[in-house]
Amino acid sequence: MSPVAMSLEELIPSSHLKSHIYAIVIRTSLVISTLIVGLSIPFFGLVMSLIGSLLTMLVTLILPPACYLSILRGKVTRTQATLCIIVIAVGVVSSVFGTYSALSKIIENLRS
Repeated sequence: MSPVAMSLEELIPSSHLKSHIYAIVIRTSLVISTLIVGLSIPFFGLVMSLIGSLLTMLVTLILPPACYLSILRGKVTRTQATLCIIVIAVGVVSSVFGTYSALSKIIENLRS
């Protein structure tokens, strides 16, 4: 939420920048709105775990070595390529297990 709050704080006129009350109001309203969304949408936590398992593994374990291999296509040694492929495989397996776990919990809650 910090990047969103900082973006909204940039919209404050420069004459009011010295006052911290605007930042407090913006950040408090963001937290309260997040709480309201979380409480009003059913299975919000499960949906967030589904999105998290997909996107976190993609951003942290799959994309960096894939981009590394793509950028240094002809200059990568066999050892580096092997390690990158292993990291990508671990990311894919982790993503599959996390996604399966989240989907099974969502389906389980829908049935009950």
